[in-house]
Amino acid sequence: MKLISFNVNGLRAILKKNFVDDFYGLNADIFSLNETKLSTTTDEFYFEPEGYEIYYTNSKVRKGYSGVCVFTKIKPLSVWYGLKDHLYDDEGRVITLEFENFYYVACYVPNSGDGLKRLDFRMQFEKDLVEYLNDLDKVKAVIYAGDLNVAHEEIDIKNPKANERNAGFTIEERCAFTNLLNNGYTDIYRYLNPTKVKYSWWSYRFNARLNNAGWRIDYFVISNRLVDKVKNTDILNEIEGSDHCPII
Repeated sequence: MKLISFNVNGLRAILKKNFVDDFYGLNADIFSLNETKLSTTTDEFYFEPEGYEIYYTNSKVRKGYSGVCVFTKIKPLSVWYGLKDHLYDDEGRVITLEFENFYYVACYVPNSGDGLKRLDFRMQFEKDLVEYLNDLDKVKAVIYAGDLNVAHEEIDIKNPKANERNAGFTIEERCAFTNLLNNGYTDIYRYLNPTKVKYSWWSYRFNARLNNAGWRIDYFVISNRLVDKVKNTDILNEIEGSDHCPII
């Protein structure tokens, strides 16, 4: 089974680039997107690949913001939007698909914002998220995928010292990610590549991608009991079209 997650920074925008060819070329069984930016007034979905079920959500509080989508060749047993009691579904943050042997949770974690103005909101999200994932994990294993908006360790960011109080690399966000892992989950890329430096996001400023001045903020985090079932994982730097690249 092949799983892919990709923050596309706008579905309509990336469809004008090479996304369709990339999508079919990668031929994933489950392909989830973050930051689709679909509006609340969308009457039709912009991309309906043959052979896939499509599940998506959008922000109900702000047009052209956030949004998650999942394409799957395997029909899920159930689909859930948001966390417990549909929490955070107003921002279109989370979709959970239940399959026979696991839950697939596609998530776009809130950014703490300029000046860390949403850091408190982000920290509450992290607490609610761990509780939600733990409830799922009691039933069956969890695959948690998406733009998690944190570079966990210094190896995951080009310039750690310069970013210590910037959104995505604060001690609060990094400790929250550590807490998630300590609840019985594995960052599978770092587990299989303990010393490898590879990034999944680059600023559009200062030729960051050209200079590989990036951050690793896109993840597959899985229940510990699934670790031995993973054959390979990678960050697909060669695929462009967004300020992120897909992870697999």
